[in-house]
Amino acid sequence: MDALKEETYTIDDIYALPEGERAELIDGKIYYMAPPNTRHQRLVSELHYQIKDFIKRNNGECEIFPSPFAVFLNENDKNYVEPDISVICDKNKITDKGCNGAPDWVIEIVSPSSKQMDYYKKLFKYRTAGVREYWVVDPERELVTIYNFEKDSMEEYSFGIDIPAGIYEGVLLKIE
Repeated sequence: MDALKEETYTIDDIYALPEGERAELIDGKIYYMAPPNTRHQRLVSELHYQIKDFIKRNNGECEIFPSPFAVFLNENDKNYVEPDISVICDKNKITDKGCNGAPDWVIEIVSPSSKQMDYYKKLFKYRTAGVREYWVVDPERELVTIYNFEKDSMEEYSFGIDIPAGIYEGVLLKIE
């Protein structure tokens, strides 16, 4: 008996989605995204503001992009993600279409429908693609899990306290 062959999708399939429909592509498999709720968007907004402000005050070279922002993780056409926040320090990776290659720092805000994706699939993809630091912000648990891939470390922080970013010396973010 032949095993069922799963269809493999490409970035062209992502761009062919109906207007307003959002999805990500990991290893040729499409994952549809539910619209974010208000708390999710407040967190994205606040983190974006704090990081942008830090970069600007310190004349930083990195750029920050909130979702929806296309990230093409690999050279192939089988991986496409839209992190909630992407910080990119290599200007050569930034094009009119998005980011070609791994951002330096990625932040994902967990929603009930994205837990498996954010804690497992994306963790593995971001690590193997070359992301330097990955934050998973979980509003339900009021917890931030930080994976610093350069130091091969993982730390957790509660909301309401200063949280250091590993790729930026001196940055402390607070999530309320």
